Amino acid sequence: MTADTEVEIKDAFHRAQRGHNNKAKLVAGLKSRYDKLDDKTLFHEDFLHCLKHAMIVYKRETTVENIIEFVARFATSFQSPPKTEEEEDEEEEEEAEDDHPFLSFIFNFLLESHKANSHAVRFRACQLINKLLGSMAENAQIDDDLFDRIHQAMLVRVTDKFPNVRIQAALAMTRLQQPKEPDCPTINAYMLILDNDSNAEVRRAVLSCIAMSPQTLPKVLKRTWDIKENVRKLAYQVLADKVHIKALTIAQRVRLLQQGLHDTSGKSVREVVCSRLLPAWLLRLEGNVIELIHRLDVENCAQTALDTLRAIFRSSPTEKLLQDGLQLDSRKLLPVDSLTCENVLYWRALCEFVKAKGDEGDEMLEQVLADAATYADYIYGYLRAVPALSEEQRADFTQLELVMTKEFISQQLIHLIGCLDTNEEGGRKRVLAVLQEMLALPQTPSSLVSLLTEKLLALISDDQRRVQIVAEIISDVREPIMEASQPVDENESRRQQVQLAEVKVRILEAKQTLEDYIAAQEFSRAAELKDSITELENRRNQIIQDIAESNQPADKEIRTEKNDPETLLRCLTMCAELLKQMSIKTRIGPTISALMSSLVLPSIANAHPAVRNMAVVCLGTCILHSKELAKTHLVLLLQIAQLDEVKIRISALRAIIDLLLLFGFQLLSETTAAQTAVPAHSPDGREEDAAPVAEEKAGDTAQSILVMLSEFLDSEVSDLRTETAEGLAKLMYTGRISSAKMFSRLVLLWYNPVTEDDTRLRHCLGVFFQLYARESRAHQEVVEESFLPTVRTVMNAPATSPLAEVDISNVVELLVELTRPSALIKPSTNTEVCVHDYLAVRMCGEMINDPTAPEVRLYAKTLSNLELSRDETVRKDLETLLQQLLQVVKDRVCHRALMKMVCQLLDATQQAELLSACALQPVDVNADGTYVKKEKGGGQTRKVCTAKGGRKSSRRAESSEESDGENVPESVQLMRPSRRAKTAALEKTKLDLNTLINQEANVS
Repeated sequence: MTADTEVEIKDAFHRAQRGHNNKAKLVAGLKSRYDKLDDKTLFHEDFLHCLKHAMIVYKRETTVENIIEFVARFATSFQSPPKTEEEEDEEEEEEAEDDHPFLSFIFNFLLESHKANSHAVRFRACQLINKLLGSMAENAQIDDDLFDRIHQAMLVRVTDKFPNVRIQAALAMTRLQQPKEPDCPTINAYMLILDNDSNAEVRRAVLSCIAMSPQTLPKVLKRTWDIKENVRKLAYQVLADKVHIKALTIAQRVRLLQQGLHDTSGKSVREVVCSRLLPAWLLRLEGNVIELIHRLDVENCAQTALDTLRAIFRSSPTEKLLQDGLQLDSRKLLPVDSLTCENVLYWRALCEFVKAKGDEGDEMLEQVLADAATYADYIYGYLRAVPALSEEQRADFTQLELVMTKEFISQQLIHLIGCLDTNEEGGRKRVLAVLQEMLALPQTPSSLVSLLTEKLLALISDDQRRVQIVAEIISDVREPIMEASQPVDENESRRQQVQLAEVKVRILEAKQTLEDYIAAQEFSRAAELKDSITELENRRNQIIQDIAESNQPADKEIRTEKNDPETLLRCLTMCAELLKQMSIKTRIGPTISALMSSLVLPSIANAHPAVRNMAVVCLGTCILHSKELAKTHLVLLLQIAQLDEVKIRISALRAIIDLLLLFGFQLLSETTAAQTAVPAHSPDGREEDAAPVAEEKAGDTAQSILVMLSEFLDSEVSDLRTETAEGLAKLMYTGRISSAKMFSRLVLLWYNPVTEDDTRLRHCLGVFFQLYARESRAHQEVVEESFLPTVRTVMNAPATSPLAEVDISNVVELLVELTRPSALIKPSTNTEVCVHDYLAVRMCGEMINDPTAPEVRLYAKTLSNLELSRDETVRKDLETLLQQLLQVVKDRVCHRALMKMVCQLLDATQQAELLSACALQPVDVNADGTYVKKEKGGGQTRKVCTAKGGRKSSRRAESSEESDGENVPESVQLMRPSRRAKTAALEKTKLDLNTLINQEANVS
């Protein structure tokens, strides 16, 4: 080969480093030179010689990246251009030609280099393979043997210890996937990486290139709740671009939207869902929003559908919203015959979205919603048509489903009442009348009672009027007016008939006598007799009238009290909604007191669980308005919280927590004082002893409540356990409870593996710990006081306890972070003693008490992570304690940690003196009880002598980064620590050195 050729190759590589050069021209020129050569061997060698200089650079330098790009384009330029289908058919009949020699030569070199010791070479080899395969034509073909070799090499490299190597290897296998094969090795490797790789960028790389199939779809969906925001974002992008909405189940669609639209850690995820996922789904559904909502099962996931609609509305022009989606009639109403779950939910979401615009949306709202009076008549007609099913009809699933659909539509129509313009008096009165009538109707579904009551109370601002109206409705529902008829009395009717017959006989006799008197011309007597006849006729008419009235009995209106479970539940629901809407400052009046005595309290003893539960809710809400009622019924709530069904116990527990939050534990002392009060004229004169007795009983009551709550934390019922933990967190955060023991219980509950699946509990406590500790110095003191009990509980947990699996170092790290002075919302500006100072003294005291305890090493390492104050007295005290510890602690790891802590407290001169003194002091006992005897010759022999302490085996084994090798007898072969362990140890060393360097700089 001539020198000109060598210069040509070097010149091409030199020029390729510059990004502004035309690489296509360079590739063409070098390829022309290559084609003219008869012997390609020297060209190959020189080409590799130049390439190797770039492959040893690990950093992503721009010049190196340009060279890699140039090499890939040059190597793939030897491939034949894409062929038509006819040419491919002709080639199938003939023998397939081999790949170009240069391309095969480059692949062989890279496949031999992927096993190099240098991670830079492995990285560049995988990167170049990725570039080569990516630069090939879409229908390019390679030799089967080469395919297998590349495949095997990249499968090895995706398990490389360096993330960048794994990324390039994963990208290189993109075109080697075979999604239609159930056991494709590439697909299996990708799924394994998505599940197990600790590096987020590696997971992102796999997400970007994995092929979608029924096998890989669940793995991609799982990445939407990845711990890293960038991974979640990319997962949503992949789903939007590669997955059709019909390929997802309803549950998967709902979960994607729930998590994506409410992603709390990153705005970018929510933006991807709104700007990429939803438009992609709409595009595949031809822009039909109603059809998209239909595919989310709105009856069971109404809130998710509403959030989805609002996201779509925010990204759409308002004019388009008013034109599309709804087919309203001239009254601005949806025809009753065309009402479906989807279009009524769309109608509600659109009206709420337009109304939220304020004054700007009032005019648009008039175009999509009728006036108040018209809408009231519309909803009244629809609700009256909802059928009430009997028990036999409820067994028919078709009828039940139809009624449930109508109830859902009714709920959305009731929600729309909040969008009406009720400023006009006539419209508001009509709406109020319709709501009152619907609540009083017995055929109104029970599921609508709470919502109807809420909308009714929202239209009334005065609490007294609210109470009066709701009380009247409850009275009409529980004691409806009924017509009762009285039966005809047969004896009375017979007696009246006899009297009538007697009067008629007497009248006939009198008339006969009257004729005789007239014939005898005795006119005076005839006149008297005529008056008697008139009286008898009047008597006869009166009896006839009485008989007619008795034969037609009049109906009477009476009130009959109904005590069936359904009626009681409806009344209690209205009462509970009323009490919730009332202002907390509104006192309990006679009407509410009457409802309590006649409805709520009797229902607590009802046999139906739903009635009892709603009665407890009413009672718990009502006593918040009256301290006297709270004192009276607190004991009843405590009994219910311990004895009834789980759901009712939780309701009672919530009521108790609310009482303690509002009134505090002083309520208990007042309650006990009222119960134990001695009459003023007590004959034995023991009034002076009443107060101490009341205080003692109040303390016992408070203690019993805390014991009950503590027992609930150990309950096997997750809902009860979660509610209790949330209640205790509220009490502690508001200052009603200040208990280190209770805080320790909550920390242990948070770490307990039993609660791993309780997402609500974990989230609640995780937020509480941060807010509580950052709130004030007093709260941090509580956390500091709970430090040692928490550590002891975890360290001493038996092997059968779930706490034995807890990582104690993680617990200690959490408590240290919570007590950092810099974590306070309002950090102290003075140099007072901080919480970490007390914590350091506590840990030193524990180590002095038992220098051989297994937790000594943990305490020693924790000391260096504390933020100590600059108070000289505290530093001197700590220095004294550490000097004592250096004399009694013999473990090498602990000794080094303590020395490091002492150096942080001392100045440079004192550090040098201390280091020289400690260098002369022999360490003759190791942490595991192995004694070391030093001999004069400088050598040493080890004698294994196992300590008799009852340590658990799991606590004896220390990590490779803590072991110094001298704790192990010579008879045992030393294990080489893993690469990850050494890396972690190196990082910790760097952190420690940085701390020392900074302090030395400050001293100097």
